Amino acid sequence: VHLVESGGHLVQPGGSLRLSCAASGFSFSRSAMSWTRQAPGKGLEWVAGIYDHGSTHYADSVKGRFTISRDNAKNTLYLQMNSLKPEDTALYFCARVVSSRLDEYDYWGQGTQVTVSS
Repeated sequence: VHLVESGGHLVQPGGSLRLSCAASGFSFSRSAMSWTRQAPGKGLEWVAGIYDHGSTHYADSVKGRFTISRDNAKNTLYLQMNSLKPEDTALYFCARVVSSRLDEYDYWGQGTQVTVSS
């Protein structure tokens, strides 16, 4: 299993970013996937998840601002982030979900840094 995130950057408050996660080594189309993040000095926070059938779920802190999606033909997971806030600053990871819960993982990538600052 190999997960590689990209797209993180320094962005001003109110800006947008799209993160990507290239997946390989497993049946991506049959796997539920999630984005999780870790802010400096804090623990992991689940952000959003998508089931194999396409149903999506979000943490309250990002609902209405972030959109998770997947392209099974490209084995790629995305996170569109709009109206970014300084509190969204974190290292963002994509992860393969291992249960019906979207916040339990067995593999994750190395992360991509998102910094929201003026």
